[in-house]
Amino acid sequence: MPAPDGLTVAVLGGTGPQGRGLARRWASAGIPVVVGSRDAGRAAETAAELAEATGGDIRGLANVDAAEAGDVVVVSVPYDGHADLLRSLAGALAGRIVVDCVNPLGFDQQGAYALPVPDGSAAQEAAALLPDSVVVAAFHHVSAVVLNDPQVSSVDTDVLVLGEGEHRDATDLVRGLAEAIPGVRGVYAGRLRNAHQVEALTANLIAVNRRYRAHAGLRVTDI
Repeated sequence: MPAPDGLTVAVLGGTGPQGRGLARRWASAGIPVVVGSRDAGRAAETAAELAEATGGDIRGLANVDAAEAGDVVVVSVPYDGHADLLRSLAGALAGRIVVDCVNPLGFDQQGAYALPVPDGSAAQEAAALLPDSVVVAAFHHVSAVVLNDPQVSSVDTDVLVLGEGEHRDATDLVRGLAEAIPGVRGVYAGRLRNAHQVEALTANLIAVNRRYRAHAGLRVTDI
């Protein structure tokens, strides 16, 4: 599936490891990117670094300005700030495709574990808070370490993409965004009601990575 043409992607939380890595890969693929952050100065600094590293079209803005600048807006923030951020940006995100890749996880001495979410999942929480946006869940399992490593030319993983059936054009677009990253395949994985187990599976991957000192991803077979 080809990458979307003529669209700007905004990454809220784009100065964090996951958001920065996704921004790097999309800028490298020739997709215009806006890095969003609570701190506009930090966003601009990160964007300048990534522009120099990739030669891509990338700029940094405060989260609200990034949300308004993006045709597709990726949410990559810690879960504890997820609801407050989306609630504050509901107006700016109206009419946009919002890609939620937030994993509600806790950590203790036994490792990572899935947190209960009243709405069922972070993606469903986003959909409830953003009634005028189209919410898609994706990019939960892509290693930030791999994304940010300039020595890795091909990222060996599938991306599970979830969204409502009436918004197939949105899930197809996000699959295209996934496949703009060399080595990645976007795989439709059901409706948002199935997002909980996708988000929770990240805890299992963290356990795999700790045990095998790896940066594991997922591949879906026979499709």
